[in-house]
Amino acid sequence: MKKYVIGIDYGTLSGRCVLVDSENGATVAESVLDYAHAVLDEYLPCGRELPKLYALQHPQDYLDVLRFTVRDVLGKAGVCGDAVIGMGIDFTSCTVLPIDKDGLPLCFAEKYKSEPHAYVKLWKHHAAYAEADEMTALAEARGEPWLAAYGRKVSSEWLFPKLLQILREAPEVYNDTERFLEAADWLSLMLTGNESHSAVFAGYKALWNDECGYPSNDFMVALDERLDGVVGTKISEKVLAMDKIAGVLNKNGAELTGLNAGIPLALPMIDAHAAMPACGCTEDGDLVLIIGTSSCQIVNSVLKKSVDGICGCVKDGVVPGFYTYEAGQPAVGDIFDWFVKNCVPAAYSEEAEKRKISIHSLLRERAVKLQAGESGLLALDWLNGNRSVLVDSELSGMILGLTLRTKPEEIYRALIEATAFGTRMILEQYEQSGIEIKRMCAAGGIAQKDDMMMQIYADVLGKEISIAASAQAGALGSAVYAAVAAGVYPSVAAASRAFVKAPLKVYRPNQKDGKVYSALYAEYKRLHDQFGKERNSVMKVLRKINSNKIND
Repeated sequence: MKKYVIGIDYGTLSGRCVLVDSENGATVAESVLDYAHAVLDEYLPCGRELPKLYALQHPQDYLDVLRFTVRDVLGKAGVCGDAVIGMGIDFTSCTVLPIDKDGLPLCFAEKYKSEPHAYVKLWKHHAAYAEADEMTALAEARGEPWLAAYGRKVSSEWLFPKLLQILREAPEVYNDTERFLEAADWLSLMLTGNESHSAVFAGYKALWNDECGYPSNDFMVALDERLDGVVGTKISEKVLAMDKIAGVLNKNGAELTGLNAGIPLALPMIDAHAAMPACGCTEDGDLVLIIGTSSCQIVNSVLKKSVDGICGCVKDGVVPGFYTYEAGQPAVGDIFDWFVKNCVPAAYSEEAEKRKISIHSLLRERAVKLQAGESGLLALDWLNGNRSVLVDSELSGMILGLTLRTKPEEIYRALIEATAFGTRMILEQYEQSGIEIKRMCAAGGIAQKDDMMMQIYADVLGKEISIAASAQAGALGSAVYAAVAAGVYPSVAAASRAFVKAPLKVYRPNQKDGKVYSALYAEYKRLHDQFGKERNSVMKVLRKINSNKIND
């Protein structure tokens, strides 16, 4: 009887499941379930309005993905649960929630249904930026050794700033919380009954390393005396390395999924990181570019280096034997989505509807006819702040060069180019720090579908870009880890070699357009430094004025 593994990729808006042949990596069936509550960034389900910079989710959506998608792929493939021998999951991060002593999210309780801090704080919840800045300043003043591994700046997207925000704004929620868990670790608890923190999440998003653990209790107390003993109480010290498994499915896990109890669950991975083995990127210098609502640039290296402005570096973070570095942009697809929803004339919508195509398709159809630099526009891709290399969620977007003749497709293309320039900034930061990039693979829906954008990326970066064959790279990567957990393969690299197919397509840089983009990139860097590095830049002043008006 054939044996299968399951991989589930929890993204920002949906959960995606694949059923994979454990012998050859062939995807037998796929299933996708959109989250019923999507992203809660304006209102809670009860109708309570949320402050700016909030991005929450409802954990019931995650359980619904387990109940629906696993059974769906089994049904589509005509496979019984007995044939599944392993399971893996990956998740956006840092996506954190408070749970009670029974393991249930606090937002499930009637008492907390109208309390924002009782819900899941999604990775792009940026409202804890003040707490992040406070942590950075204190770490610098104390000479904390862990700060260098995180680009010398704490991000509002990470665990401890979010936890500190809860403590200060909703102390009752903090006090009633038994544990703060990454959503992936909470799902592991639901599936296996074992509580643990994956070293991948703890290492990249919670300031943990395998030598020193979490920041010291002295640091926590200096930050806020109420944090005394937080590690070991509210935060579990049970951090598992990659060579471990999260556990095996218990009765509850079997009921949630329709699979047999006793099946091993691989240690959860961050969604972007899981895509690395699905792209065949398991060697020194391999970089994976994940392009979706946001983007990540993740690279393996045999070297341990200090790289300013990155999200973290973890030994054995993705593939044993390497240090894996992470950087990223908090908005890419979200920028394009914002533009089509808010800035496109009715005539464009009417034409798209008449031709039965999306507005995105119409804009790309027009934008691809433009030459590099023809629009006369230059944009900064900071509509959701900057994750790397400035690590500043208070920054905002900008479009320079607008005239009365500017067309929507010109702005659309300039926004695409801006995301490419932001990526180049990150890659240059890696290379200037001694991290060599030998090979690049891109994954994600945009990478697979948008020829124009990927060619622009190749031209801007001056590098060849291979496109992952799998449309569900994250889920396939989780299936790779599931196959290792099930004992089918001895290592992640071995499973990756068996699972990964030839690239879907390869984009090579165009020299002529590359020269134009290099000139534009030089101006992008000037804007980057002027608006991103000045202490009291126009963007920061506008943010303060905006905040004051809201609070009046």
